[in-house]
Amino acid sequence: MRQPGTSVSGGVLHSTRWFTHYWQPINRHILWRKRAILRKLSRPALARLEWLIWYEQHGRNAQATARHYGVSPKTFWKWKKRFNELDLSTLEECSRVPVRRRTRTITQQEEVRIVDLRRTYLRYGKEKLSRIYATRYGSSLSAWKVQKTIEKHRLYYHPAKNARTQAKRRRAQKKKRIAELSMKRRAGFLFRIDSIVRYWHGTRRYILTAIDDTSKVAFAHMYTSHSSRAAADFLCRLHLLVNGKIENVQTDNGSEFHAEFEEACRKLHIEHYWSRVKTPKDNAGNERFNRTLQDEFVALGHMTIDPAAFNRELTEWLVEYNFNRPHQALGYSTPINFIYKRSPSLVLPMSPSSTRTCPRASGEYAGRSVHKRG
Repeated sequence: MRQPGTSVSGGVLHSTRWFTHYWQPINRHILWRKRAILRKLSRPALARLEWLIWYEQHGRNAQATARHYGVSPKTFWKWKKRFNELDLSTLEECSRVPVRRRTRTITQQEEVRIVDLRRTYLRYGKEKLSRIYATRYGSSLSAWKVQKTIEKHRLYYHPAKNARTQAKRRRAQKKKRIAELSMKRRAGFLFRIDSIVRYWHGTRRYILTAIDDTSKVAFAHMYTSHSSRAAADFLCRLHLLVNGKIENVQTDNGSEFHAEFEEACRKLHIEHYWSRVKTPKDNAGNERFNRTLQDEFVALGHMTIDPAAFNRELTEWLVEYNFNRPHQALGYSTPINFIYKRSPSLVLPMSPSSTRTCPRASGEYAGRSVHKRG
């Protein structure tokens, strides 16, 4: 006799309860996926849909679902409560614009007074004008209101210059600051690059320097120009020296580290990070190497305005610095020994410049031919 809650199909006994529990949700999940594709949901929304499908297929355990997808239970429950299977767009991010936006509360009288003060004191800033306003009219006024009134009426000493400056700021790309980089203690992860300007008998010469943040392997080269082309050439030589084992470089915000230097970074697949403005401590390791180079090499009678002669002697000093000179930061080991103990494949002969060239998007970097030491 057939038991209640069961049915017979093709001579096989099937449980209605089993069919309802397993097959209906599976068909519903397939339908969800098809509808999500038709509605062209974003990738994050599709990922959230998979959370909910996994949740229903694995015992409706929210904690297990959160662990499986690497999200917090709170986040999972937020989207679970928001989800409506008849409207999958509920899995999309909602606008986070405030419901009540801040509006300006500058009265017409205040605006007229600010314009009059600004035209009288055209070179005064917003803070000074705010103080004068309080003294003259007996009521306080925020510097923010003064600033917005100046912007609205374009009350600038050089309106055209100010327009160019503002346009330049809008076009400027956001720089990746060194504070954003998650530091890792391995050779080649970060090279810090800087430049030294030397005056000698009325002539300027520029020494570009680089030091590995972990191993303290250092490199330097003199140039007659402070251009981005010289900095790009320096990066190419450094790249050859360490056999391409450079992941990130850090520089200050000087003009020599823009244009062709950034192009070289892109070509060599090197991430470029910048020091924060007016924060020399961001590049303290390289600043210390600059002083060591000047104290232990330049100040001992090796300065000359001839780059070829200077770089030949500098090569000898760099070999001594990297191979023989003990470093307190490395436990009085040498940089090469420090690398060899941890990454033998990174050890190379000292080659401050090479006859090989480094290709870039337009043309080649020119390298001066000098002998390699090994």
